[in-house]
Amino acid sequence: MPQFNYVAMDSAGKEKKGKISATSEDAAASELKKQGLFPTSIKSADPKAVKPKKSAARRKNSGGGLNITIGTPVIKRKELTVITRQLATLLDAGLPLIRSLRTLERQSKNPLVKQVLGTTADTVEGGSTFAEALAQHPKSFDKLYLNMIRAGEASGAMEVILNRLATFMEKAARIAGKVKSAMIYPAVVMSIALLVTAGLMIFIVPNFQKIFTELLGEDESLPGLTLFVMDVSRMLKEEIWVFAIGIFGIIVLYKIINKTKYGKWGIDWCKYNMPLFGPIVSRSAISRFSRTLGTLMSSGVPVLNALIIVRDTAGNELVTNAVQKVHDAVKEGDGIAAPLGATAIFPQMVISMVEVGEETGKLPEMLDKIANTYDEEVDNAVSALTSMIEPLMIVGLAVIVGTIVVALFLPLTKIIEKLG
Repeated sequence: MPQFNYVAMDSAGKEKKGKISATSEDAAASELKKQGLFPTSIKSADPKAVKPKKSAARRKNSGGGLNITIGTPVIKRKELTVITRQLATLLDAGLPLIRSLRTLERQSKNPLVKQVLGTTADTVEGGSTFAEALAQHPKSFDKLYLNMIRAGEASGAMEVILNRLATFMEKAARIAGKVKSAMIYPAVVMSIALLVTAGLMIFIVPNFQKIFTELLGEDESLPGLTLFVMDVSRMLKEEIWVFAIGIFGIIVLYKIINKTKYGKWGIDWCKYNMPLFGPIVSRSAISRFSRTLGTLMSSGVPVLNALIIVRDTAGNELVTNAVQKVHDAVKEGDGIAAPLGATAIFPQMVISMVEVGEETGKLPEMLDKIANTYDEEVDNAVSALTSMIEPLMIVGLAVIVGTIVVALFLPLTKIIEKLG
């Protein structure tokens, strides 16, 4: 009977390596699953085993054709969601994995997607697992995706896992879109307000300054507000490069700080606690944490491994540090609820629901309910922010323009007295 080298995780999250005898890789995965192990890699121990065939994309390029791709092909998130759903449907209909991949490859009109699917199908045909084939494209398939595929291969329910993945990505994309829309709206309004203000200061105010000089003379003093507005106008017109360098410097400084561990933590802390936008950021982070952890656990991924994946895909340094503390506590034998509450990042409602989920043995279902609840809260927060930000922006723009107008009309009193 053939032998296979395996790498697997036990229930405590420790990595184990060894050999197992089985008729195929699927049979080896099933046997390891019965032993309470979660396989992450299964390869034939026979050195003469068939190696993966050369990918279709490489065969085309090596033949001197014109189908050349510069750089690594990447499947965009939106396309990946559609492909995942389609692949789940094909597998659920009874089609083999390789045939399903070939079908999607033929149907795709995107050459990059065709290349990735073709390479994946060739690698699977060569004897590799589906997860190993996808791991060759790390920019298209992240850790969450790969670990869920491994879980699907180990459990033999690939179509169920793929459907969960597609649902997860659809919900994540929807909530991310709402958060982006909440951020984009005020940014657009502020940009328009700044352009209008700059236009007034650069083109309108200098003309009034000439009029005041001609009618009052250079020796006549102007009101303080008028002088302030004219000084700002002069700086914008004559020294605009200073403002440009300042803005560029702030952007560069932000990127440099955001690349450091403590700098990123500080920026994420500000986002998490800032007024108006803070509730949206915090609730979307909690929703992402709950949905990711719940999806992984319901797919059969061990809790310690799932926490590591959640930590690496959190997208927020505060949540990343909190999940790391939870992982360390769970590794020592604690539950999830208590260390989660000790982080002071998650609300008491989340802690209580996690605790109930642990006590009833239905933690994945409870995490999914938490994610749905916070998705609704993000929707409500975005709607509230949109309705609140519009009048605030209008008032802010009115104050700025009104200040300029008042500053320009204050000298009219002296002009009227002089003309009289």
